[in-house]
Parts: sequence; structure tokens; C-alpha cells
Amino acid sequence: MKSTLITIKNVLAALKHSQYQLFEGELNLNIIGVRSKNTRANTFNDMMCVLYQMNGQWQLVQYKCTTDPGIYYRKNPINVDGTAVVAPMQHKSVWTFGMHQGKYPALVQNKPITVFRDGNKDETIDTDVTLKSVKKQKGYFGINCHRASEKNESKQVNKWSAGCQVLAKPEDFDEFLTLCRQSAKTWGNTFTYTLLEQQQLEQK
Repeated sequence: MKSTLITIKNVLAALKHSQYQLFEGELNLNIIGVRSKNTRANTFNDMMCVLYQMNGQWQLVQYKCTTDPGIYYRKNPINVDGTAVVAPMQHKSVWTFGMHQGKYPALVQNKPITVFRDGNKDETIDTDVTLKSVKKQKGYFGINCHRASEKNESKQVNKWSAGCQVLAKPEDFDEFLTLCRQSAKTWGNTFTYTLLEQQQLEQK
């Protein structure tokens, strides 16, 4: 996420500008992805942010992630309509606790999510619905929030994401899930996900 400093101030401003719901109260989590302008990359160049209040003060933690599918699935989409690219918007109550592919604890899809289907099978992510190769869909597509490697930080996305939101470091994901579990004790076990684009944090 080069050139853009993610701060409590500009995250709050971006949420307000887009008229997205802001969750307030002790450990009531705002889970926010920030998609880099560079969507051609096959790297973990996006950020997963968790904004919440602790003792009445806003806290912000940030984790390296990808909000984009890896190049493998851009070229080899699972769905006949194309690779899933999560739409930048607020997805209400979209995740809950579950097992990613039945293998390990993660946040799994709980409500319909809106995605773009990029169907031209090249390395570039396309989200312009005026293109014949791009469709917008809403439904249950198995769009989860999980980690990449179990042991080490991952540098390349490759097969780690076919549309899921994926954290690069296993220790970051463990910390993230711990926050979610702590929040769930008070606020329940469903989580809204807000995906912002990098330029939304640069608005004056």
C-alpha cells in the first residue's frame, strides 16, 4: 500500500463519506479491507484493518493481505462466469465463524456477497461492467476470510485466493481471529466487511 498512510482519521472519513455504518462500542469491530490501486500484482499489497473502540478510544490494527484473487485463478477461474473479485462496498453480516474448506478456523461466508466476475482469463483484474467479460453477481460463493500459509508469511498470492480475502502472515490471522472472538462475546458472531479502495482514503 505505497504512498497511502492508513490512519484512524482517514478511515473514519472514508466510512462517513460513503455513508457506511460505523460500529461503535467497546470491541465492536469494523473490519475493513483496503484495496491497492495496483490490482495487477500477485502480491499481498492490500491491507486488512480492524477499527474498534477500547476504553472509549479508537484503535486501529492493520494486517497485510490480498483483496484480489491470485493470478492462477484469474487465468483459471473456478466459476464459468469468471474469477470473483469482491466489490468495494459494505457487505453486512457477511461472515461468521467456521472452517475454511473444512481445514481450520476462519471467517466464512454467512450472507450473500456482491462480486464482479472477470471472465477474460488474463492477469489483469477487470471490474468495469460495461465490458462484455465482466458481470456483477450477488450470492453465496464461498468468499471467506482466511490466512495463506500455516507456517510462514506468503509473498505471492497464486492459489491462496480465488476471491477470498486472505491475510499473508499466520500470526496476524491468529491475532485477527482472537479479536473477532473477543468481540463476539458482546456483539454476536456475525461480522460486516467493508471493502474500500485506496483512493477513498486519499479524498480531501
